[in-house]
Amino acid sequence: MEPPTSSRLNSRKRRKDGSGPNGATELDGIPPKMSRHSLGLREPAPFSDEVEIDYSKPYIRVTYEEAMRGTPLDRPVRVYADGIFDLFHSGHARALMQAKNLFPNTYLIVGVCSDELTHNFKGFTVMNENERYDAVQHCRYVDEVVRNAPWTLTPEFLAEHRIDFVAHDDIPYSSAGSDDVYKHIKEAGMFAPTQRTEGISTSDIITRIVRDYDVYARRNLQRGYTAKELNVSFINEKKYHLQERVDKVKKRVKDVEEKSKEFVQKVEEKSIDLIQKWEEKSREFIGNFLEMFGPEGALKHMLKEGKGRMLQAISPKQSPSSSPTHDRSPSPSFRWPFSTKTPPSSPANRSRNESAVTYDISEDEED
Repeated sequence: MEPPTSSRLNSRKRRKDGSGPNGATELDGIPPKMSRHSLGLREPAPFSDEVEIDYSKPYIRVTYEEAMRGTPLDRPVRVYADGIFDLFHSGHARALMQAKNLFPNTYLIVGVCSDELTHNFKGFTVMNENERYDAVQHCRYVDEVVRNAPWTLTPEFLAEHRIDFVAHDDIPYSSAGSDDVYKHIKEAGMFAPTQRTEGISTSDIITRIVRDYDVYARRNLQRGYTAKELNVSFINEKKYHLQERVDKVKKRVKDVEEKSKEFVQKVEEKSIDLIQKWEEKSREFIGNFLEMFGPEGALKHMLKEGKGRMLQAISPKQSPSSSPTHDRSPSPSFRWPFSTKTPPSSPANRSRNESAVTYDISEDEED
């Protein structure tokens, strides 16, 4: 059941032309700001035997309609919620939060059953009664705690604590030879249902511990608890120590495997990069090689050009036949020293100067 205050708080409207923060106005239902220190309680909730009640005023219960409309500040709606609250967890806290928010002005009283009642009607608890009392005391939604709460609510108990409504989940709670211990409360119109939190309960937590008993036993042995404190035999203690060592070795092997996988992955990434670079360089090298030594490469053109120059140098071009020939003047003949023969001459000069006179080089020789 959602209280009207939560719906009023969640239905805040925003206006751009408003005068308040973020465009909100006084008509938007925003509650007045509270001082920071009042957001949470500074002290645990008191026990019922520590709270004074004015019995001079008559005990008159408020109706459900009156409680929903809202009661005066000096007359809050007194809501009672009870339970074992063993291994106090978020499911307990959520149930108490719902009970606290049933009505606009609620005073929440929480009853905690003693160890004797709990062990007789429900079973053994992990936490003793004092630990359970203390856990409930420090829940922020609780205003008062009743120690040694009764298993079944009697009219005398309801009148003593001036209870208006009893909050609990709507599932029938069978115990103490009854199909539903809250049946008479429902018939009296004093029952206010709350919702259970699925997935979390004291039984679920105990089941986890029992299921993973070896894990938690090894955990506590490692943290310094003795085998006697854990009620563990000598053989099991040695077995747990051996398992702990084996698990450490497995963890080391797993860490090495993970590190090796990371190393191999890095090597693969680097090798892929190197291969890509090699491929790029090889393509570039092949392209340059083909550009230089290919069929139409620069080297072939260079060889052709060099070959042409070499052929031109070896066999120069002849002058045209139509060009006029210039007769050369005959060179004077001379005798070789100490010889009567004339020096050899070229065939062209011989044919050309057959009838020519041979001249001596110097007049001294004629003489």
